Amino acid sequence: MKFKLDENLGNRAQSLFRLAGHDVETVLGEKLSGADDERIFNVCREERRCLVTFDLDFSSPIRFPASLCAGIIIIRLPHNPSLKILELLVKQALSALESIPFESDLWIVELGRIRIHQKEQE
Repeated sequence: MKFKLDENLGNRAQSLFRLAGHDVETVLGEKLSGADDERIFNVCREERRCLVTFDLDFSSPIRFPASLCAGIIIIRLPHNPSLKILELLVKQALSALESIPFESDLWIVELGRIRIHQKEQE
């Protein structure tokens, strides 16, 4: 799958996605750091990439319909997270991608669970 990691995800997350066999670009690598959410979403839509972010603003299906891009994965961090927790959440999402069909959905990944908001059927 094709992913774009938001600027708040670092090199370790990028490495984990690549090790899992995914095509990964980053907001930082494409010089989009500081761009507004709409710009990031539109780039993901144009490139047909799934956005991976911590930014809860992307959880609004009215403002950012995941069906218009390849999907959105929000990593929901607990208060005062460690790098180990972040890595665990990324691995949890990657593991789920191996067994759960993902196409233009919104996933909210939390410790121990993933909430999946699927696009409405036509």
